[in-house]
Amino acid sequence: MKAARELDALAGVRRALHDRLLERLDGRSLAGLSRAERRLRIREEALAILRAEGHLLPPRQLAAVVNRVSDEVVGYGPIEHLLRDPDVTEVMVNGADDVYVEREGRIERVPDGLFEGEEAVLHLIERIVAPLGLRVDESSPWADARLPDGSRVHAVIPPLSLRGPVLTVRKFSPVPLGPDDLVAGGTLGPRMLAFLAACVRGRANVVVSGGTSSGKTTLLGVLSTFIPDGERLITIEDAAELRLANPHVVGLEARPPNVEGRGEVTVRDLVRNALRMRPDRIIVGEVRGGEALDMLQAMNTGHDGSLSTAHANSPRHLLWRLETMALMSDVDLPAAHVREQVASAVDVVVHMARLRDGRRVVFEVATVEGVRDGEAVVRTLFAFRPRDGVAGAFVATGERPPLADVLAERGAAIPDDLFLRGPDR
Repeated sequence: MKAARELDALAGVRRALHDRLLERLDGRSLAGLSRAERRLRIREEALAILRAEGHLLPPRQLAAVVNRVSDEVVGYGPIEHLLRDPDVTEVMVNGADDVYVEREGRIERVPDGLFEGEEAVLHLIERIVAPLGLRVDESSPWADARLPDGSRVHAVIPPLSLRGPVLTVRKFSPVPLGPDDLVAGGTLGPRMLAFLAACVRGRANVVVSGGTSSGKTTLLGVLSTFIPDGERLITIEDAAELRLANPHVVGLEARPPNVEGRGEVTVRDLVRNALRMRPDRIIVGEVRGGEALDMLQAMNTGHDGSLSTAHANSPRHLLWRLETMALMSDVDLPAAHVREQVASAVDVVVHMARLRDGRRVVFEVATVEGVRDGEAVVRTLFAFRPRDGVAGAFVATGERPPLADVLAERGAAIPDDLFLRGPDR
């Protein structure tokens, strides 16, 4: 009972301090300051107000109140400290007292008390989407947004979410990973990486498959580092995540319809538009629907070296999904013809998986070698062999693909011993 009274008293102090700060500060006094400088200024003002009004709090409680208020004024309130935590990659608010984070690949529950109620969650959602010209209400009960630092936000409110407002923030890493980081972190083996680097340099069409949050976009970004600098790249994404270091990049992002249902620009629209922009390569962040047909046709008509990702459970399942998505387009084509298009367009499939311990690995690297007896021919070159669902090793299967000869003709020769059967280390 005493602890509850103390919490209520601290909440009252925090709310009063927040109001006094808003009265005391104005936009002009904070204009031109960096985010860190604004936080420092607000902390100084908050401490001055508390001293002037005689709030003698113990040091720990004082720090908690001041930090929380500064988070509310210049940050994202209750979740600001989670967004600043470098080990947290995703924040999931399922309700006022039901918050989780992904920390170093593992899902953890955050202790209760971040939000004072559902209204506080709604207030945070509105604070995030309003500066972006978006709104979340009963007529438009969900929103996708991007924070200034690039982090992706998805919000859903009732009646779609049954237990109150839901907020998911996928953080944007300020420092992109490089090829050596992935090998050192156990995402793939060195021979896998060398093969994929040759595929990109030799303009093979590569699709990265996998489940949600399996590392597809991260790997796609790393593969792009092997594209020669002189090439013009067009990136197409539903929500911009890719950060390519290449000097000649044009980024395109789809646009949802406005509240009146107008103004939508789809990924498929952008793929068609990109073909008129003289691309050397087209990179589609994720293929989800009818744009698969346009991408396949581009791959088959001179736009070699294209890269993309798609949700799938295996390389073979990816080919089936691409076929299904292409058939979702408004072009009436026989399924057998689409299957041939898929098999001739996609050269390499890199399948990602997330292990039980949260680690993301390249589970399989396979080449696609046409259609035989009505089915796509898939050859596995490298794989991750798990032990106990977590530990495991990368191995080469001993298969040398015909693609190796094509890459050699394009100036991206691969030593034959790269494919020798055995551990990839």
